[in-house]
Order: sequence, then structure tokens, then C-alpha cells
Amino acid sequence: MKTYDDRPWLKAYDPGIPPDIDIPEKTYTDTLLEGLTAAPDRAAMHFMGTTLTFRQLDEMSCRFAAFLTGNGAKPGDVVGLSLPNIPQFLIALCGTMRAGCTATGVSPLLTPKELAHQVNDSGCRVLVTLDAIFERVLTKVENQVPGLSHVITTSIGDYLPAVKRIMGRLLKKLPSGKVTPIAGKNIQSFKQVMNQYPADRQTATITPDDICLIQYTGGTTGLPKGVELTHRNIFSNLTQVKKWSDFEMARDVLCSGYPFFHLAGLMFGMTAMATASTQCLIPDPRNTKHICSEIRTHSPSIYANVPTLYQMLIDDPGFKKLDFTSAKIFVSGAAPFAVESIQAFESIVGQGKVVEVYGMTETSPIITGNPLEGKKKIGSVGVPVSNTHVRIVDVENGTDLMPVGEPGELIVRGPQVMKGYCNKPEETDHAMREHDGKIWLHTGDVARMDEDGYFYIMDRSKDMLIVGGYKVFSREVEETLYQHEAIDFCAIIGLPDPKRPGSEIVKAVVQLSADAGNQNADSLKEKIKTYCRENMAPYKVPKVIEFIDTIPLTAVGKVDKKALR
Repeated sequence: MKTYDDRPWLKAYDPGIPPDIDIPEKTYTDTLLEGLTAAPDRAAMHFMGTTLTFRQLDEMSCRFAAFLTGNGAKPGDVVGLSLPNIPQFLIALCGTMRAGCTATGVSPLLTPKELAHQVNDSGCRVLVTLDAIFERVLTKVENQVPGLSHVITTSIGDYLPAVKRIMGRLLKKLPSGKVTPIAGKNIQSFKQVMNQYPADRQTATITPDDICLIQYTGGTTGLPKGVELTHRNIFSNLTQVKKWSDFEMARDVLCSGYPFFHLAGLMFGMTAMATASTQCLIPDPRNTKHICSEIRTHSPSIYANVPTLYQMLIDDPGFKKLDFTSAKIFVSGAAPFAVESIQAFESIVGQGKVVEVYGMTETSPIITGNPLEGKKKIGSVGVPVSNTHVRIVDVENGTDLMPVGEPGELIVRGPQVMKGYCNKPEETDHAMREHDGKIWLHTGDVARMDEDGYFYIMDRSKDMLIVGGYKVFSREVEETLYQHEAIDFCAIIGLPDPKRPGSEIVKAVVQLSADAGNQNADSLKEKIKTYCRENMAPYKVPKVIEFIDTIPLTAVGKVDKKALR
């Protein structure tokens, strides 16, 4: 009988991918510097008509590092980056790494209260942000962030071509804000830093066990938690992904709509720089026309996006006209990708090019992925990457192993698993538990493994519904609903059942297709319920159906079930 510890997934590995790979004692900064200098004249990034080479990125990052060290920043000090996907983010990130400091990505969408929480909780000393965020957010809490000593402000237009800057201002499309003095804070512009500090090649001494990133998880309840990821964690996952995805130095062009403040986008960008790969920066992932323009101009070979963005591209007529000959893989992660949507997407870009992966902030982030050359199972998130061990345990007790094929909580161990949660020892202990003498991360995700070792994410444990004593996995119901012609987008949530304390009612929130919008709402709801009764067990059938114009999404593009509830 197969067990999880037998690692049955190893037979699905592509040729040349070993079960365990050697991971040298290196920091992310070590491999970053190799990437910055491997092909100095190669484009490091394309941004709205501007191209910066690796030589320029190398020099600018030296200047930012000189600013940090010149103002007393020491290894381990935290630098916050509250920016969209613009060149300044990557320049500041590289400079932060060179100075031995720790970076924390800060969402530009945070409220003043949320910003203050992350700055204080992470111990952020330096914040790089847009002038618009400075005026709209930071000034509202300027007296509530005592540890913040330096603020660097910039504008989206700082690295745009002159013509685009002028047109942007004339049309008022470029957000801007007024930068004013704040008592006790040193405030400079990004341009001042680039002009005033030397491009000296100084790199601080750090170790693989030093903290590289503190990335905050949105969570379903409570305040976001800061995930402490060491250089060993980041370098390990980078090494795993490079081997799995056949990355070669200075070969690929990458394109991603994931925001850099989210680990999926940040790690994609960090991988690109460490492998001298060119990036197409996407500051607004909802602007599919701009993405299509980047594809047409730069012919990316590797993509990474959340499924909702791939769906938006399917709906853009211009996307269907593009040439995808150079495209090798389209990585999909962070949320479920409906099977029918994958099939529709691959009918445009080419069969077998979508590679579903699974990961989380706590694992740097990749845990599993479908093979590039071998068998891809649509709807599956693939198999664990090298050096990674996965088990499925009972959701209730978190200990008993579930039979192969049965759903339970996914737990994982490997070199990419976090150090812990910043300032939260109790939550760290709850998430990282000992089994058989080894520490395993409890992911909170409900999954199952098939006989071939491929994993399927069923739900977040917090999103799993209990209906009359039965477990209902929202993704399973959603997959069935997506096959109904009237449904364009949907989400399943639970409502308290007034007749059964402790039980829930299944509710479907539905975004209708354009053709279905003109039908009688009550009649259409009944048709959908009839369809559900014919295609799923009675306890899974939604008792309540609500039509909504637009299903809310998080900043990353996931369905915001917290908002729906």
C-alpha cells in the first residue's frame, strides 16, 4: 500500500530532476549578484517604453545600498517597499539585499491603520513609497510609526519616457501626491538618492540563516502575519524552481501580473534577476491591452499569473490575435483555475503550456508543480518539487494520516519552509508542529493525493463547509457551477443554518455571462439549482443563489471570500 512517505510522485518527475538536489550554503544576495553581472548589456526590465539594462540595475542598486549604509542602516534592519511593479521597486530591493537589510513588501492599497501595523510589526526603519501614498496614507499615521526614520518618495512617472510623463500629467492619469516634512523623519526623493550617493560596490556580510524577507499574509481573520523567510529559504526555493523549470542564465523573458508586494510576484522578479532574465513590468494587471502590447513587443517565454488574469486575457479580443510561438509555460497559482478555463486558454496559447503550481508565503512560495515535459493533470497542482515532503492528515486532529485519495489537511517540510511568524511565537508553534521527530508546516489547506502522487487542492480549511454533518469543499461545487453556460464567475460561501446549530447553508455568489444577463433572475436561479441537483449530491446543492455584477477580488486577484461573507 502506498504511503505519502514513499513519495509516489517521484515517478512523475521529468528526466534529470532528482528527488533531492544539493543546495549550496549561499544567500539570495550571492546569486543575485551573479545574475546582475552575468550579462550586463542585456535588458533587465521593460517598463512602459523604458528599458533598463542589468548594468544600470547593478549601478542603481549600489547607489541605494550606499544610501542605506550612509544613513546608518545595518544588516537585519527592515526596508519597506510600498510600490507597484515599477523599476524603483527592483532597484530598491537589490540595494536592500546588498546592504544586508531585510525587505518587506507593503501593499500600496493598505489603509493608514494597516500601513502603521505592518511598519511597526516588522520594525521597518526605511520606507520607499509613491508620493501619492505618502500624502494619502502615511501622513494620516505619521505620529504612529516611531521606528520609521527615513522615507523615500517616488512617482510612477520617474522612469517613463519624457513624452509619456508629459501626456500622463496632461491627462491626469499618473497618480501624484504632495510630499511635506514630517517631524523626526528624514524624507528624500528616489531621484535624489540616485544622484547623491556613489555606486560603490560594497556588499554586507550576511549568512544563509539571516532574514531575507518579511512578507505579510492577508489571512482570513485578524491582522496580517509577517512571515520570516531566511536567505536559506529563498535560495533553496529558487534552486528548486530553477531546476524544475529548466531556467538558464540570460535566456528567458518573463511576464507576470503578480504584484511585487505579494511573494508570488516578488519571487518571480527575484528569480528573473538572479538568472539574468528580462522582465516585462506590469504595474496594472487589469490593463489587458498593455499586457497584450508587451507580449506583442517582447515575446515573453515564461508567464506567471493568477487564474482571474488569464480569464481576463481570454476575454480580450486582442489576446487571441497574438503569436505565442516563443511562449514555453504559463504558470498559474495562488487560486484554483477552473478546468474549462484552462482548456479555453490553451486553445489560444497552445496545448500543455499551462503549469499549475501550489505554494504559500510560508514556503517561499513553491511546494508543488506540474511537470514541464511529463504528464500534466488539469485541475491538479502537480507533485512536490525536489527536497519536499508532503502528507495529508486528518483535518480534525491534525495527526492521523489520511488514506491515499481521501481529503485532509496538507502538511509540508523542506528547506523552503519559513523560520516563523514575526513576533508571534504562539502562532508559529501552532503552524509548525513536530511529527516523527521532524517539524512540519500545517498549511491550513484541504487537499488529496491520487495514486500517481498528484495533489488536488480542495479548499482552505476555513472555507470548508459543514452541511448536516457532511463536509462540502467549495472548489468542488464551484467547478461544477463553472460548467453551466450562464455562469461566468462564481464563489461558494457558507451561511449559518438557523435550523441546525453548527451546520451551514451553501450559498453561491454568481457573476453571470453576458448572454445570461437578460434572463429572468428567479427563473434562472431555479434552472441553476436544477442543474446542481442533477450533477452533485443533495447536501452540496446551493440553497441560496445571489447574482452579483462583479465578484470582489483581493489585490492579488483571488476571490475575496472574506468580503463576500
